[in-house]
Amino acid sequence: MTEISPLVGPPPQEIALPHAPLHRVIAQVRFPMVAAIEQRDFIAPFQEAIREAYPVLRLEQAQNIVIGPIGVAPLKSQPAWRFAEVDQRWRVSLTPEFLALETTAYTSRSDFLARLRQALSALQKHVKPSLADRLGVRYIDRITGTAIANITGLVRQEVRGIAGTPLEGSALHSLTESILELGETRLLARWGKLPPNGTVDPGAIEPIAEESWILDLDMFTVEPRPFDVDRIVNEAQRFAERLYAMFRWAVTDEFLRLYGGEV
Repeated sequence: MTEISPLVGPPPQEIALPHAPLHRVIAQVRFPMVAAIEQRDFIAPFQEAIREAYPVLRLEQAQNIVIGPIGVAPLKSQPAWRFAEVDQRWRVSLTPEFLALETTAYTSRSDFLARLRQALSALQKHVKPSLADRLGVRYIDRITGTAIANITGLVRQEVRGIAGTPLEGSALHSLTESILELGETRLLARWGKLPPNGTVDPGAIEPIAEESWILDLDMFTVEPRPFDVDRIVNEAQRFAERLYAMFRWAVTDEFLRLYGGEV
């Protein structure tokens, strides 16, 4: 029986995971540079448009990376306005070249997309970018604790790497990375074991004092298109659905049950 690729066809029905090991979800829209974003007076109307949801504003230096067809490329640091909830679990970042929405308290796809629409609508009204150079949506799962000892039962064989082999006991760091082509979009899939205090992206996967296993899925466009909020949000929804299909392909029913899913 031929297995259907998770990259095609309708996405599977969502199964709620009350205790999901979802570490972070990020959506980023890059646009041609708007230098005025560095000015306080210029971004003040944007702040007012989202301040009720994100009342805490800080100015930081963003050292960011972009994931593209040739892999991970570092970019120079630039000023970043961080608009956040008081508890910092939801945050909008605005720089002269991108807007990002990220959360460590993801509850649903519809809530995430509604928040993305709010931020992009404020951006369109007050900053007026002409193009969306790149859209990326990224889901990062991180397994820690005793579950790591049973990783061979939680993910399918193709995703285990050297886990379950004689080499496993000697591995401090073991990651697999693939870039998959889907027409005008790409999907970067990265999974594997990180050692204590290890990371592959400090801005999204903070080092922790224990070993962990990550499933990092990032889908992104490779061609600019006109900046249109409806189109961007619809495309972000399509990306999120495809990333969920990829997630369900990678994990087993045992994984779903462990984190509270009814399978």
